[in-house]
Formats: sequence, C-alpha cells, structure tokens
Amino acid sequence: MQDGQRRMCASNEKSSAGFHSGHGESGYHSRLLFPARFAGMPTARFAPMSSTPRNLARAILKNAWPVLVAQCVSIGMMVVDTLIVGRHSTQHLAAVAVGSGLYATLAMSLGGVLQALAPIVGQHYGAGEREGIGSDMRQGLWLAVLLTICGGVLLADPRWLIAPAQLEADIEAIAVNYVRLLALSLPAMLGYRAFHAAANALGQPRPLMVIAFLETFCHALLAGILVGGHAGLPPLGATGAALSQVVVSWISLGFSFWLLRTSPRFTPFHIFARWERPHWAAQKELLRLGVPIGFSFMVEISAFTLMAIFIARLGAETVSGHRIAANLSALVYMLPLSLAIATAAQVAQAVGAKDEALARGFALCGIKIACALSIVMAFALLWLRDTIAWLATSDAMVANVAVGLAFYISLYQFFDAVQTVACFALRAYKISFVLLLIHLGCFWGLGLGLGYWLAFHAPVPQGATGFWQAAVVATVTAAMLFGWLLLWVTRQRTQSAGPVA
Repeated sequence: MQDGQRRMCASNEKSSAGFHSGHGESGYHSRLLFPARFAGMPTARFAPMSSTPRNLARAILKNAWPVLVAQCVSIGMMVVDTLIVGRHSTQHLAAVAVGSGLYATLAMSLGGVLQALAPIVGQHYGAGEREGIGSDMRQGLWLAVLLTICGGVLLADPRWLIAPAQLEADIEAIAVNYVRLLALSLPAMLGYRAFHAAANALGQPRPLMVIAFLETFCHALLAGILVGGHAGLPPLGATGAALSQVVVSWISLGFSFWLLRTSPRFTPFHIFARWERPHWAAQKELLRLGVPIGFSFMVEISAFTLMAIFIARLGAETVSGHRIAANLSALVYMLPLSLAIATAAQVAQAVGAKDEALARGFALCGIKIACALSIVMAFALLWLRDTIAWLATSDAMVANVAVGLAFYISLYQFFDAVQTVACFALRAYKISFVLLLIHLGCFWGLGLGLGYWLAFHAPVPQGATGFWQAAVVATVTAAMLFGWLLLWVTRQRTQSAGPVA
C-alpha cells in the first residue's frame, strides 16, 4: 500500500523476418520466456517453448530481482541525507525532511504520468513494432518537458507548499532554498523516469540497477563533501544535499541517454535517429493513461503523509514509532512492487503479441509468486519486529509503539501483494482511470476517513492504531476489487480472442 516511490532482463529484437514470418509467435515466446539469450539474434533460430508455470515464474523473477535491488539501493539516497545532514545540524535535517517530502510527492506524481510509457512500449514490443518503440520514447520525452514546465511553475516559489508545515522562520528559509534547488533536478528526474518506464517494459531492468548504485554512491560522496564542508569548500548543510541531488540526477539522465545511443539493448529502436515533434494523438494517449496513474501515485503518497500529520497530534513518541513502522512498510513494499513491475512488463508484451491466454497466465503467476513470498515476509516480520524496533530506537516508548504497529504490516502483507501486482497488471492492459477511482475510495476514503474516525472519534479512540487498522481494511478492499477486476478483464479478453493460431 505504501510509497509513492513506486516508485518501478535483457530484452531483444526480432529480425524483420521473425516479425512477419510464420516464426513470429514462436520467436515471441522464446524471447519472452528467456529474454537474455536473444540480443541481436534472429528469433527464427529458436523453437517454441511451452508456457509452463515454471517458465512463466522464471521470466518474472529474472526481471524482478534487478528491480528489487534497484529499489532498495535507491532508498540509500534518503538514508544518506538523513545521516549526513543530521550529523551537520538538526535544523537542516528538519528542513530536508519537510522539503524532500513535498518535492518527492510532486515529483513522483508527475513521474507517475510517465508510467504510461510502460504498457504502450511493452505492447509495441510484443507486437514487434520496432519503430513504434522509438517514437513512443521520443513522445515520452516531450511529455517530460511538458511536465517539467508544470512542476517548475509549482516550485518557482515553494513557500506556499511549505507554509502548512508551520516551521520556525529559520528552518522554513532553509527548506525553501532546499526545494528551489531541487527544482533544478526536475527535468533530469522526469527524463530519467521516461527511460525507467521504457526499460522495464522492454525487460531491461539491469541498467536501472547499475544506475541506482551509481546514484547512491555519487550522492554519498558529493553530499559528504558539500554538506559538511570538505576539500576546501565551506559547509552548505541542506543546500549541499540539494546540490548533490541535482548533480546526481543529471548524471543519471546523461548515463541513460548514453545507453539509449550505444547499448545493443536499446539501439535497435533508433530512439535518437531522427527529430520528432510532439504528436497530439500520441500525447493524448499518454495523458489518458498517465494522468490517472500520476494521481494514483499522489493518492498513495499523500495518504501516508496525511496519516503522519494526524498522528503527530498524539505526541512525539507516537509519531516517532509510526515513522519507524512507516519506513519498515516502505522497505517491505519493495518486494511486491518489483514483482508487479516485472509482471506488468510480461503481460504488456503478451497483449502486444495478441496472446491473451499467455497474458492472463503471467498476471496470475505474478500474483501467486507475490502471495507466496508475502506470507514468508509476514511471518518474518512477526518474528523480528521487536528486534527491528529496538535497532531503530533506544527509546522504550517509541519502540513499543513501533512493535505494535508492525503487527498490522504483517497482517496486510498478503493483500498488499495481491492489490499491487493486480493493479500493475491491469495497467499493462492500458486500464488506469477505474484504478484511480479504487485508489481514491480505498486509500483516501477508508484509509484516511475511517482511520481518522477510529483514531479520534470512535467510542473507544484507537489513536495511531486506528489509522493502521483502517490501512488493513483499505488494503483488503483494494485487493478484492483489483483482483476481481483483473480476473474479469483477463477472462473476457481470453474468451474474445479465442485460441492463438
């Protein structure tokens, strides 16, 4: 349920003959199930492979593990800021906490719009439309430019965004400067999100893993120098952390563009082969799919942000324990998220190849894998929650709050796995608006609305526990709705398509 950071191997091209000959479907199955073998090789050389549960699971897991590593490594960026800025100044750390939260909410919501590239690119790839993929990416970059303008307008004077936090004047001034500097990274971040969505859709998550390591290493090195003032430079505090993120974001974009131009994994699509102006039809399709996805990201992020604000009324110990539980939830969420991204890529490719039965098989297989692993994760959390809480804090009251709330993370793991994978799989079918409605009803309506009532206005107010109880209800409801919708959509499409020739 948590995290907007949802935030999200080796694909390869068929030969022209493979796309249009009688070997096209056979080559598709071979490439799909064992993608690492086919870089630059004609698909006609390979015999058909059966879509057994084992092969489907292998294809998903092969792409899921690099995504999982990349997501976990990216969390290191936040850890770096906390450790380095916190050592420099508590005031600067408070400013970074508020400023980064606001910037991340906006940036990830805008980046969510670019997730529309994933089903579009994935379906073109499955259909063998090489030129279509290049055009998709070029149009995605134009959309990133448009979103940068929108985000830049909102961040030009971030004081109105920071004012509701009611910070002390000196901390607010630091936070405003911090966000203004971070705004310089927005074009690079959005351009990279376009590459990120396309790479995952093509079954190429390993470059993203490498970039995640590069980002975290560079940020740790540069922030360490700029924040504390080393190598003859004055200490910049939060400003140094922001400058480091700006530089690292542009390095990541430059590296991704270099890969698009030079890597055999991406050169067959000729993404930079020619200039292409924005096309209204393509932009309309991207916005139709992407705007609901972006709003869905915002709903999930803001639900937990507002939950923390409400819980802050209950005292420092309670909100600190909630913070530990929320961070643990975000970390655990990386597992179903990585499986969801990998599953969605395979589903979109199968839909593009007009093999609806295979697409349904991938969707259901992804859910089964996520459910099985979530059960293991739930029991592990129940067993280790005391240890984790005491590693995070030495305050007994805070640790007890965290331990109590961690129980609810274990409770909804299974349902969170279902709703996450089902939601991403449905997006692979280019379905997004109805998913937004479900997100609104579950995470704002039940998660926040019911949580607020349970916490403060129930006959026996539950405090912070009430919000987490509502989170369980919201996640279970979302899992039931997304799961039912996925079964209905895949059944209808499979029956309509009939057997694959």
